Amino acid sequence: MSSTIDTIDTAVTIDTLRFATAGSVDDGKSTLVGRLLHDSKSVLADQLEAVERVSASRGQEAPDLALLTDGLRAEREQGITIDVAYRYFATPKRRFILADTPGHVQYTRNMVTGASTADLAIILVDARNGVVEQTRRHAAVAALLRVPHIVLAVNKMDLVGYEEERFDRIVTEFAAYADELGGELGVGGFTPIPVSALAGDNVVDPSTHMDWYGGPALLDHLENAPVGGDPADAPARFPVQYVIRHDEVRHYAGQLVSGSLRVGDRVTVHPSGETSEITGINVLGTAAPTAHAPQSISIRLADQRDVSRGDMLTAGADAPALTQDVRASVCHLTDRRLRVGDRVLLKHTTRTVKAVVKDLGGATELAANDLGRITLRTAEPLALDDYAVSRHTGAFLLVDPADGTTLTAGMAEVTVGVGQRSTP
Repeated sequence: MSSTIDTIDTAVTIDTLRFATAGSVDDGKSTLVGRLLHDSKSVLADQLEAVERVSASRGQEAPDLALLTDGLRAEREQGITIDVAYRYFATPKRRFILADTPGHVQYTRNMVTGASTADLAIILVDARNGVVEQTRRHAAVAALLRVPHIVLAVNKMDLVGYEEERFDRIVTEFAAYADELGGELGVGGFTPIPVSALAGDNVVDPSTHMDWYGGPALLDHLENAPVGGDPADAPARFPVQYVIRHDEVRHYAGQLVSGSLRVGDRVTVHPSGETSEITGINVLGTAAPTAHAPQSISIRLADQRDVSRGDMLTAGADAPALTQDVRASVCHLTDRRLRVGDRVLLKHTTRTVKAVVKDLGGATELAANDLGRITLRTAEPLALDDYAVSRHTGAFLLVDPADGTTLTAGMAEVTVGVGQRSTP
């Protein structure tokens, strides 16, 4: 069996959907992903043969498709997913990047990693157990990360007799929790799909056991779900990574994370507020009249401004908020607890500043995998966008200044007016 990705006409332009999976322990997530890969013919012959050999050695009559995704030896031996694994596959309609994330509560931070860039998240539920605490936690993380599209995959429908009533009850319960999240779960809500990963119902092929369901199979939905907007259409944001001096001329290099820049554009340097004009743009070492996100570029300015690594250049009237008071939703990532009064480093794009934790939303501390809200005071102003508006310039990390350990992932909630400076 050959990989489907090899059979696609590369002359045809197709887009890419990034999606993440999340589910509680034993909900069948690895089997679902394995079924998706197998039935979409995205498994190489040697991979399938290896799975068949291992399955046979265990006395299993049919291949255990979960083995296609539990790639680490420790995962296979324990029968669990312990780390984020990225899978790449394609159909004639679309390419996919799948972030397969762990289900255990102690690996919530791994889900944050896998879902942070996703266009869509599949939240898996065991039809026998319904919505459990970890389901709510995964939904909360998806809402926190502003994942645009959510699929509620109700799995193991074969073990409940493919009952429509059971499916409807789970959907109703999940919808009630989605309402509690304040409308932040997905754009326009979520899409529920009843599936049996083990039997293959509604994963790639429509089920013959659930005539009462009139929606798409999972793969059909993935092939047609909207992909996130083009970053080039967003306001221009250019964090400076390097300053290159050549023939007494300064070139500012980095990645244009959103928007477009053109020769002749007026730009503002943050946090200084100085303005200048772009006189040259280089893309891959070649002069160009324009640049679009997410290209890596270097630019020249008409004036020799004091621009350095960590500064951000923006164009147009839609400037980020300049603030020293940072409010954010967070996921704590390490066993080292975070407490009020802790002094940390805040890394935002290419800028790193000192900060102090002022409030933890009423909590006394945050432990590993805790979700919460935080208020920080930074030593220097930051050019922040609201995370709901821009994942690129609304996200940040907190780092231990003593040893560089990454402590916390933050999603900024900008409350000051756009382009305004918070009160010192």
